[in-house]
Amino acid sequence: MTDLATTVIGLGSMGLGAALSLARAGIPVTGLDLDPQPGRDLAAAGGRVATTPAEAVQDSDAVFVFLVDAAQTRRVLFQGGAVAAARPGTVFVLCPTMPPDDAVAIAADLTTAGMFAIDAPVSGGAAKAREGAISIMASGPEQAFRRIQPALDAIAARVFRLGEEPGAGSRMKLINQLLAGVHIAAMAEAMVLAAKSGLDLATVQDVIAECAGNSWMFQNRGPQVVRGDYTPFSAVDIFVKDLGIVTDAAQALDTPTPLATAALALYREAAQAGLGRQADASVARILARKAKARLPGDPA
Repeated sequence: MTDLATTVIGLGSMGLGAALSLARAGIPVTGLDLDPQPGRDLAAAGGRVATTPAEAVQDSDAVFVFLVDAAQTRRVLFQGGAVAAARPGTVFVLCPTMPPDDAVAIAADLTTAGMFAIDAPVSGGAAKAREGAISIMASGPEQAFRRIQPALDAIAARVFRLGEEPGAGSRMKLINQLLAGVHIAAMAEAMVLAAKSGLDLATVQDVIAECAGNSWMFQNRGPQVVRGDYTPFSAVDIFVKDLGIVTDAAQALDTPTPLATAALALYREAAQAGLGRQADASVARILARKAKARLPGDPA
């Protein structure tokens, strides 16, 4: 048991996993989410559940923010009362994928308010979050890292330290999301071509997972297409947002991103077709319709 007190704001798949990992490590943790179910899961694991941002951060040393984007983060922290209620010197760990300029601006406002800020986007998915084995791409003051090290150890297999200036973590996350989004789209394209070719998709999954064409996303998302189960690990809408950030950043740097741009168009098409809240792997269904190919789970 440690005397480090923590808060997790946003108990989605990653946030809840982090909160449960903190509780399992014996670190006091308070959770906050609009959905009551993850709060019940956290309470069952020994955590505490708050009903407002101000209540959630009271007496906390580290506040992990697992919200969707910069706008939601700013609204909860500054308009929702979290920063006003926090003790001076509280470390705010900013985990959303957001434009680097937004990460820098939010960190600056937290510093002005007497807090510490770590720009700390995460990767690894829900399963690794529950195992306490996510990866964190982090930049921020050395003192902030030292103060919350036990909490970072509880939730992450690896913390990549990218310097003391906020923004570096978010820039690295954009590179990760470019690759992740493109790899999911490539998986979908390959699976649809395989289906149209008459191959058994379970066999395709087994073979490619052991060959040079494999990727983490093929191995992780391909089974969803094989099963026809599009319960989201991460939703189509997430990659509409994230690849939008990637392509905007690339445009600002006058850097071509043809693969990311093509993948973004596919995710946008899926969202417009009503699949925005389904698994990102469901972009395969858009390609299958165009190819007149039948995937598992499609009506006969």
